[in-house]
Amino acid sequence: MYRWETTRAALAQRVFATIRSRTYDQAAATADTLLSAGLTTLEISLTTPFALEAVTTLVREVGDDAVIGAGTVVDAVSARMAIDAGARFLLAPNLDEAVLRTGHRYGVPVFPGVATPTEAVRAMELGADALTLYPASSMTPRWVADLRTILPQAPIIPIGGVTVAEAPEWIASGAVAVGMGSALTDGDRPTVTKRLTDLLDRLSDPT
Repeated sequence: MYRWETTRAALAQRVFATIRSRTYDQAAATADTLLSAGLTTLEISLTTPFALEAVTTLVREVGDDAVIGAGTVVDAVSARMAIDAGARFLLAPNLDEAVLRTGHRYGVPVFPGVATPTEAVRAMELGADALTLYPASSMTPRWVADLRTILPQAPIIPIGGVTVAEAPEWIASGAVAVGMGSALTDGDRPTVTKRLTDLLDRLSDPT
């Protein structure tokens, strides 16, 4: 699969989950709940214990039914390790040219972090497949709308502090997708399932 095809598949639902857990078992259980509820994209943060093993297991289990990525990929070494583990996309809170080069060398899309127009332009010059606005909690959806006024080609993904209530507003403002952590994943299985189902319905018509 080409990078652009993976990127399109990863962002198709306009939301993906960031799983950052204290244990491998907790990460695996959260991923199972989300995937069973119909989510098609998630990333395992490399801050999670045994994150690479979790990525490998999930990729093997879901095959082409979902897109499993790695998050908090801040340098070339972790990028290569995540790719070797089977990650289909790399997400970072920062903009590191070496991560982009490593991902693209092996055909894996990279979503680096940006927080200013200068960083957004630089990331696009380096070939970023999408741009992670991090932390989104320090911005507003209006920031995305304003940025896209001058950079309409910038594919922005707010992540970090995005809530279920705010997610449709980010999309309506021009974000191509949102990344969500505990606001999406916290709770028991029925609670998470209902929350995700409701959110997917709302994102299908964010206006």
